[in-house]
Amino acid sequence: SNTTASGRVLQVVVVDVSGKGVEAGTRSLLLSGAFGGLLSALPSEQFLPAANDFLVRQDWAEGFATAIHLRLDLTTGDFELRKAGHPPAVWLHAGSGKWSVLDSDGPALGLLPDAEMQCVRGTLGPGDGLMLYIDGLVEDTRRDIMSGVDKLAGRGVGLLQRGFEGGEVQLVDGLERNEDDRALLLVHRRVMRPTARAAPPQSVTARDA
Repeated sequence: SNTTASGRVLQVVVVDVSGKGVEAGTRSLLLSGAFGGLLSALPSEQFLPAANDFLVRQDWAEGFATAIHLRLDLTTGDFELRKAGHPPAVWLHAGSGKWSVLDSDGPALGLLPDAEMQCVRGTLGPGDGLMLYIDGLVEDTRRDIMSGVDKLAGRGVGLLQRGFEGGEVQLVDGLERNEDDRALLLVHRRVMRPTARAAPPQSVTARDA
């Protein structure tokens, strides 16, 4: 993750690297350093194209990655989401108690030169949440991946009533386990109460398994 110099904008990327074992681990470390530098140096709309160019230049055999990039204004709640071959983010709406899937087009990183990624915009309201995750959390050979997304989203809606603190642990541990890697990033905007002491409007928590 990375914040701007003003400290009022959060940028975070969730990346899933192809392959398993030592080779995938080595690629993950390389991409972590490279992507961190790109994230802090480039405007948000240029990050995924630059990350894609980096992977294309590596010319790895069967080496690619999926990613989802969030840019969030911590003052207004305005956000931008762009993804590359990655599962869609889920937006939990406190006002209605419902959820929506934030999908957009964009190929996985490292497959095509000059790839373009669509942008989805919205405003995170007080009490709202966003879930970013890798496919190992929702994928199952017995069902379509969107069925897994629906299941995750349905469980996420319960956090609107119970509260988001520790919610990432509840969500990951409450889903069926498989042999794939699992990771979840949960971003939520706190409801500011007049009698409470001032607190940051957003919180970010993550869970790996």
